Amino acid sequence: MLPSFLFLLGERETQRAANKNKSSPSLLLQFASPVTQLSLFLSFSLTLIPLFLPSMFSRKQSPPSPPWTDDEKEKHYYYSKNKDTHFNNPHLRFGALVFVFLSLWFLVLLLWFPPKTTPIVEVEVDLVQKSQQQQNVHHHLIRTTQNPNNINTNTTGSADTTSTSKSPFKVPTCDPSLSVYVHPLPAKFNLGLLDHCHALNVYTNMCPHVANRGLGQPHPKLGSAASWFATHQFIAEMIFHARVENHPCRTLDPTRASLFYVPFYGGLHASSKFNEANLTARDELAVDLVDYVQSQPWWKKHNGRDHFIALGRTAWDFMRVTNGPDFGANSLLNLPAVKNMSVLTVERHPWQGSNQHGLPYPSYFHPSAWQEMVAWQNRVRGMDRPHLFSFIGGPRKGLEKAAVRDEFIRQCGESTRCMLLKCGSRAGKCHEPSEVLKVMSESHFCLQAPGDSFTRRSTFDSVLAGCIPVFSSPHTAYTQYKWFLPGDVSTYSVYIDEKSDVSKRIEEELLKFPNEKVTAMREKLIELIPSLTYAHPNATNLGFGDAVDVALASLAKHMQKMT
Repeated sequence: MLPSFLFLLGERETQRAANKNKSSPSLLLQFASPVTQLSLFLSFSLTLIPLFLPSMFSRKQSPPSPPWTDDEKEKHYYYSKNKDTHFNNPHLRFGALVFVFLSLWFLVLLLWFPPKTTPIVEVEVDLVQKSQQQQNVHHHLIRTTQNPNNINTNTTGSADTTSTSKSPFKVPTCDPSLSVYVHPLPAKFNLGLLDHCHALNVYTNMCPHVANRGLGQPHPKLGSAASWFATHQFIAEMIFHARVENHPCRTLDPTRASLFYVPFYGGLHASSKFNEANLTARDELAVDLVDYVQSQPWWKKHNGRDHFIALGRTAWDFMRVTNGPDFGANSLLNLPAVKNMSVLTVERHPWQGSNQHGLPYPSYFHPSAWQEMVAWQNRVRGMDRPHLFSFIGGPRKGLEKAAVRDEFIRQCGESTRCMLLKCGSRAGKCHEPSEVLKVMSESHFCLQAPGDSFTRRSTFDSVLAGCIPVFSSPHTAYTQYKWFLPGDVSTYSVYIDEKSDVSKRIEEELLKFPNEKVTAMREKLIELIPSLTYAHPNATNLGFGDAVDVALASLAKHMQKMT
């Protein structure tokens, strides 16, 4: 009974090893546990023992003898002491040799092929991991196919299914011509302003918008909370500052720098002083900034020509003149020292901004890795677009550009091929990022009428959504963002002069574009998404060039010409 039990135990353990390792029978003992090997050995040995027991201990049957006398007992005892033991029996010796041989065989086997339990564990873990990966991919495909037009996209999860392991983008590199030193300004010029974030804008509380280094609040309706935010349109200066502080081309040694960045939150300060009647008080911080920077030894080397500043508002908010209208601006960009610097701004002055360079408005997508960017680009390619064109915006009063908006609203409202999202109250859908991107993601063309100024954040929202922008003024994009947009504007946009007859029949004009042309233009937009996006400030191995990378590289080339 015991040998059978041990044999069955060993056979079961061996079979488990065979199933898990898919090995040949000759290799099973390598993967068997010590318990298994010992069970097989004992079962085999105990099976052999009965074969030798009869020979070792059996005697010939003799007839019963009469009772012994005392004299006979003494003789028997004497002869028994001098008689050979039973181990002289040849069968017993053979059994002992077999037992010794099997013992030695077991020891050799145990030492030569030690138990390998690790492969079994590894196989089990590998199978579990593969099963979990298959389930994750399966669930991801279900989410994607069940709701193909939903803007809510977890690009981080989608990135896991990307087949390539190397970034398909051209990754920017740092060379001696691109080394950025960040001026350690006193807090009152940047982060100190955030202490009164509720008063940074006369129209809204900016506290939620300055959170997360300027990215704003995570927006779960858009996708991953790590990449999608309800970013304010006039916050680029904060994001730019955060990105440069963590940029690989930053240097802490000013003697090695080719660029000097002055991280002044001028836009936030300007919007907090729009209602300031005292012009001296309105300009005070800007004047203090110039005094501080000019006092630094690094300014004197090139008299500020290697310095630059980034502003989150339009240039008009910093170019107040003495005899001009007063709409709340300060005079930062008119100060002589600042005119020596390069100015990055979301809208440059088209005619007086020789030292001004357009900087993209921030949209809502701030990825930390190239996989997220690739996932979103692929997402945009597959979006279903039932509308020929769309317009998002409201009417304007008392502005020369108001007529263009009114015409766009009229034509879009009368067309069955146009999606109109009319803006009015501050709580409307126009101020909900998911609603804005949804309209654009369902449209082939997006009308981009000038607003209070020439430019719009909506232009960059449309690029993010793969919606071809339709411009009515060259100053909305073409003269603004030359560092970021292709020279051939027809490859990614449509231009309809607001004063031409074509502007009266927009739908008819857009219907002339063949599908092949529309597809090619959209693909060009998709290629532009990375360079117009502000990556997450915490990104350390981005794998693509974002808006900050493009700006720094372009500045470096510009400085080489200036110095």
